[in-house]
Amino acid sequence: MRTFFLVLLLQVVTNTGVAAQTVKAGVGRKVITPEMPYWLTGYAARSKPAVEKIHDLWTKALVIETDTGNKVAFVTTDVLGLTPEIHTMLVSTLGERYGFRESDLVFNASHTHSGPMIWPSLEMIGDFDSSAIGAFAAYKKFLIRQITGAVEMAMDNLLPARLSTGHGTAAFAMNRRQPVNGKIINGKNPGGNKDHDVPVLKVTNTSGVVRAILFGYACHNTTMGGDNYRISGDYAGFAQLDLEQAYPGATALFFTGCAGDQNPQPRGTVALAEQHGRELSGAVKAVLAHTMRPVGNTVKSAMRTIPLSFVPFDVRKYKEELEKGTIFEQRRARLMLQAYNRGWEVTRYWYPVQVLRFGKDLTFISLGGEVVVDYALRLKEMYPRENLFVSGYCNHVMGYIPTKKILKEGGYEANENLIYYGMPGPFREDVEETIVSALRQVLRRLGVK
Repeated sequence: MRTFFLVLLLQVVTNTGVAAQTVKAGVGRKVITPEMPYWLTGYAARSKPAVEKIHDLWTKALVIETDTGNKVAFVTTDVLGLTPEIHTMLVSTLGERYGFRESDLVFNASHTHSGPMIWPSLEMIGDFDSSAIGAFAAYKKFLIRQITGAVEMAMDNLLPARLSTGHGTAAFAMNRRQPVNGKIINGKNPGGNKDHDVPVLKVTNTSGVVRAILFGYACHNTTMGGDNYRISGDYAGFAQLDLEQAYPGATALFFTGCAGDQNPQPRGTVALAEQHGRELSGAVKAVLAHTMRPVGNTVKSAMRTIPLSFVPFDVRKYKEELEKGTIFEQRRARLMLQAYNRGWEVTRYWYPVQVLRFGKDLTFISLGGEVVVDYALRLKEMYPRENLFVSGYCNHVMGYIPTKKILKEGGYEANENLIYYGMPGPFREDVEETIVSALRQVLRRLGVK
């Protein structure tokens, strides 16, 4: 009888998803701070490269492998955003080396505006000479090598693990789409939509020691402005440093949420970036201090790359901007006219939509670009029974992803950002429904109704 009850207890523990021996996890990290002097990105107002740092920038990897042989990798980078070229090269290299499919690999950028130029993203913000462009090309090779190295390190230390999840709250993100005299400016809109959720994935060894903390928040890493010339990860960098100090030996990985129209407030100084970092890490610590929901031992992934269409291309508009526009409009117009006259694609962008799902316990939705917060809010309303971790800035960042409402209202997220990203635009009004429809299809493939 005693043996029977021991066997029964073992079956109960196994069936509750606590059978951690069937899940392995590995973590890796590499410094990606560029050699200085090096140009920072994110602000067009900068007039010189950076020559010093506040703290190092990192790429970090968390690989999770199940007993069925399925494995996925979460990769974070302290940069403004990755390009399609970088994403394609990483998928190819890691696929050949370890058998990852494209859908198994999710790369997130913290979108720090105190990080290095990732050429040619946001090339319109400056008139860079050949020396600077040569440095950008060298850094791109270095970045790809370091990201690959972080995943390799994670693969080399796969160990039995336990996964659990929870949610906290941080309140410093504020909607920035401020209505003024019938227009939308980048300001402060405390009554605007926001998402203060702090989703957390904890990874421990079988003894309960924390090995990795993956957490997210929907807010721009723009506490420091265009007058800052020191490299840092902004508030997300400070939050990760604080968590790694609180949990020695653990790796903290930050995923940017749907932060397109969300700014930290107040902002403008290093001290405020540290303050917001402490608030965010404090929210994560509060989650870790309480009982968290176990995450099961199965994982599946799916992905689609869909065309997002721009409004019809207007040659006259770019000719006019070339003659009478701002320096940034002139640069964009020159690029658009070159593309048009050479027969290059100027009507749509191929956009990544990705989902990773751990049983019925946790669903990661990963979207490319600077996705506005309304997407996360809509998805959480559409799938109230799903434990969602929604991220933007994944795989490649090509510009802002607005909703139909924002396109009608106008403003930076709808129009002006595309000048700096060197994109035609704006997007057509069906952009929101195109993305949501694709997500529905991907989620259905993974069993989400």
